[in-house]
Amino acid sequence: MRHQLAQVLEAEQEAAAITLRRRSTLRDRLLEAEDRDEAIRITCIDGGSRRGNVSAVGVDHVVLENGETEAYVAIVHIVSIEVTTR
Repeated sequence: MRHQLAQVLEAEQEAAAITLRRRSTLRDRLLEAEDRDEAIRITCIDGGSRRGNVSAVGVDHVVLENGETEAYVAIVHIVSIEVTTR
């Protein structure tokens, strides 16, 4: 019985996490990356990519730091975000 209950709880938690991911916006995911100090790679609509740590997230843009350089990327130009290793 406990095993079944644990399986049900795990399935409900997974379903809740999936629902949250489906409802979160690109900006929400960028804010999470900033909070976690994650290194990410952004692919843009023109096929280019930027890599770095999220140092700021604005209403319509994100700032990535990579060493001494900063890249400002408009959120509407982002196609995908990938967490990378540092």
